[in-house]
Amino acid sequence: MLHLRLIVPTELRDVVISELLASPGVVHIVAGVGSATQPEGELVMCDVAREATDAVVERLQDHGVHRRGAIMIDTVEVAVSDAAAAAEAAVPGHGGDSLVWEHLEARTRDDAALHVSFVVFMSVAATIAAIGILLDSAVLIIGAMVVGPDYGPLAALCVALVRRRRHNAWVALRTLSVGVGVAAFVALGATQLFRLTSIAPDSYDVGERQLTAFVSRPDALAAVVAVLAGVVGMLSLTEGRSGALIGVLVSVTTIPAIGNIGAAAAYRSWDEVAGAALQLAINVTGLVVAGVFTLYLQARATTMTSTRRHRHRVV
Repeated sequence: MLHLRLIVPTELRDVVISELLASPGVVHIVAGVGSATQPEGELVMCDVAREATDAVVERLQDHGVHRRGAIMIDTVEVAVSDAAAAAEAAVPGHGGDSLVWEHLEARTRDDAALHVSFVVFMSVAATIAAIGILLDSAVLIIGAMVVGPDYGPLAALCVALVRRRRHNAWVALRTLSVGVGVAAFVALGATQLFRLTSIAPDSYDVGERQLTAFVSRPDALAAVVAVLAGVVGMLSLTEGRSGALIGVLVSVTTIPAIGNIGAAAAYRSWDEVAGAALQLAINVTGLVVAGVFTLYLQARATTMTSTRRHRHRVV
C-alpha cells in the first residue's frame, strides 16, 4: 500500500474526505489532526491500495489540492490491518502491475538531474571499464557496469516520452549526453596518463583481449540483450525491484562502450572507437525503445483497470 499525506485547503476538506470515502481501495482515513501553515490548510492522511493510487491522486488533482495544498506519497512497508486487506481486495488488478505516475515521474526526475556526483560516477565507471579492457578483465568490466549511473536518465527519458513531457525528456537527454561525453574524455585522459607512466600496454591489440573484445564488436545478440534489459529495467523500476535493476546494469554494455571509446582513442585505434560507439548506440536505443514500449503497455493495462473500477463504482 501507499500512504497519502495531504494538505487540504479548509474549504475543500469536506469534498476531499467525501472523495476518499467513496474511492475503493482507500482506508485508514485520518482528518482533523492538525493544520498546516505553508501552504495553509488542514492535514488529511490515508492509506491507498497501490493499484488505486493513481486514480485517487488524479481526482485530488481535479479538485486542485496539489495547487493550493500538497499531495505527498510514501510507501507503506507493512500494514497489519484487516481493513487494509479488504481495501486491496476491493480494487481489481495487482499492486505490482500498477503505475503511480506522480511517484514514478518524481523518482525518475531526480535520477535525470545533472549534478556533479552523476558526472563523477560516470567518469569513474568509464575509467574502470577502460582499465578492464586494457587488462582484459571481465571482473573490472562488471564492476564498471554496476558503478555506472547511466540507467537513471535513460529511464527518465522513457517516462518523459510516454508522458509527453518535452522538458523532462530534454533534461534527461542533456544529462546523458554530458555524462557520456565527460566520461569518455576522462577515460581517454586516464589512458593517456597510464601510457605516459608505462603502466598501460604498449599496443591496443584486440586479438589479445579474449574476454573484453565484445565491447567493440556489437552483433545482433547485443541488440537482443539490450531490448530484454530494457523490458526488465522498466519493470524493476515501476515495481521497485532493485535486485532486478542490478541485473540490468550488468547486462548492458553502455559503460564498457564509453570506456572503450576513451581507451581506443588514446591509442588512435579509430576502428575500435567506431565499434564501441556503435555498441553504445545499439544498447541505448534498445533500452529506450523497450522501456517506452513496456511502460506504454503498463499504462494501458492500468488505464483499463481504472476504467473497470470506474464502471463498477458507477453501477
